[in-house]
Amino acid sequence: MFFSMKDVNLYYGVIHALKDISIEVNEGEIVTLIGANGAGKSSTLRAISALAKVSGGSIVYMDQDITNLKATEIVKRGISHVPEGRRIFADMSVYENLQMGAFLRKDKGGIKEDLDMVYTRFPILKDRSRQLGGTLSGGEQQMLTMGRALMGRPKLLLLDEPSMGLSPIYVQEIFSIIKTINEESGTTILLVEQNANMALKIANRAYIIETGSIVMQGPSEELLHSEDVINAYLGGE
Repeated sequence: MFFSMKDVNLYYGVIHALKDISIEVNEGEIVTLIGANGAGKSSTLRAISALAKVSGGSIVYMDQDITNLKATEIVKRGISHVPEGRRIFADMSVYENLQMGAFLRKDKGGIKEDLDMVYTRFPILKDRSRQLGGTLSGGEQQMLTMGRALMGRPKLLLLDEPSMGLSPIYVQEIFSIIKTINEESGTTILLVEQNANMALKIANRAYIIETGSIVMQGPSEELLHSEDVINAYLGGE
């Protein structure tokens, strides 16, 4: 198994945020985790990337237990996390933000290749390379955070609410880019998203989380046509 979480629990003080969470992600898949605000989606990604310490269970990546590793070790092993709310370095240029994504790497030639790859995938970033990150539009900032994560050459890319706050045009573009990254680079993606309709359309499989627990899982195509999912997450479409 490429990646798995088994019976993971996470607390914030007395708040039990994750309750025996178990998920699996096969290499090359897009797997989406959908649910309402506060359901535990972001906490799941924070647990994986060691931004929050789990209190029980195990996280295994490429046959190695990474449950208690530090965040920098998680990145070194090929897991990149694009957090909710973008969180770019507003006072740094687009180019400098992208370089920060490769801060653990020493291969200058490879970094240059990946910078060219990011500029090819996100042409607007090349046009804005000298512009301060904080002056970009919301959609451009989301592209920058994704580009920055790709500079780390991740094998597993964690995306937290990439469509949040974006215009419908940018939402379509971001989801198209996510699909392209997966198909062209073979990057495995765990996608946390409130836009259940869009997420299910590009994902291979999905998990539905409610109040810190997985309540449903299956192929995305099946869940997209599930009456329970439609009524709860797709606006009764």
